[in-house]
Amino acid sequence: MTKLRVGLLFGGRSGEHEVSINSARAIAKALSAEENASKYEILPFYIQKDGRWLAGEAPEKVLATGSPLLESAESTGNLTSNPQAQTLSNWQSPSQVAQVDVWFPILHGPNGEDGTIQGLLTLMQVPFVGSGVLGSAMGMDKIAMKMAFEQAGLAQVKYKAVTRTQVWSNPCVFPKLCDEIEAALGYPAFVKPANLGSSVGIAKVRSRPELEAALDSAASYDRRLVVEAGVVAREVECAVLGNDQPQASVIGEIIYDSDFYDYETKYTVGMADLLIPAQLPDAIARQIQDMALQAFAAVDAAGLARVDFFYVEATQEVLINEINTLPGFTATSMYPQLWAHSGVSFPELVDRLIQLALERHSRS
Repeated sequence: MTKLRVGLLFGGRSGEHEVSINSARAIAKALSAEENASKYEILPFYIQKDGRWLAGEAPEKVLATGSPLLESAESTGNLTSNPQAQTLSNWQSPSQVAQVDVWFPILHGPNGEDGTIQGLLTLMQVPFVGSGVLGSAMGMDKIAMKMAFEQAGLAQVKYKAVTRTQVWSNPCVFPKLCDEIEAALGYPAFVKPANLGSSVGIAKVRSRPELEAALDSAASYDRRLVVEAGVVAREVECAVLGNDQPQASVIGEIIYDSDFYDYETKYTVGMADLLIPAQLPDAIARQIQDMALQAFAAVDAAGLARVDFFYVEATQEVLINEINTLPGFTATSMYPQLWAHSGVSFPELVDRLIQLALERHSRS
């Protein structure tokens, strides 16, 4: 039996570089598990923080150690088999790219889950795991995402879209913008860059000075921002798996003591707990699963996604928060854990995602 060569693409230029490495290590382990080892051969490709693509020993080293590879003359020498091409650009791809049968991109954040790498893989005309250009872009941009949810009739918190130009404007415009936000949303509120993941650049604000500072900070990360009304609710999540006929997992809940689920809480051991399955009324759990599938379709997602919700117990109301089309993929991440509690093991999950990629490509 000929093995499929899986191009495991990880690292990247975003602030989630290290998260991507951890996800790739877990996927590589799953692909090497007994049930997958006879079907797949791993061809790892590592994108350094400067954008250089590396193949061969360099990505193997990163997967083995879990540590990013610092730029060096040795690493750039692995860039391509053609020495004359090494000076062309940072993104010159290694010759091993041509050997890949199916790609498994696990690049979190900008340039990884926003449609850019998906566009490149589409041009390569080779199947890849996850959403295409449209689903990835809409799943990354919180404003486009919210507009899609609104069009689909999914209930969500009140929000206001803001641009960097409005924030970094003349002294007359900015105060009026803050007035509008206060009138529409009140306090507390959350200020977020529209196109970053892992809670980077997000701030909870309770006053005008905090709002002004948070808007200025978020504008330094992105030219598009979103401000959301705060809500007292439980934070629950549902995983989706599939293409045109996706399935929803059991529901999980995030429990933490910090003020909100920020970057430190998300990635510091012991600061947050995952409760799976979440203790919810059956009707609420079914509603969340239905809404997750609607959200998946609304942004034209494919393969996988994690959909996050607010459950307001006082009113029995479910509000959609966001969809993540390339969620964290370590053994302890919410997405694989939700499927493990739904009867799909980590190695089986990786196998199914690859098969879904092949299926979608064959029908495109």
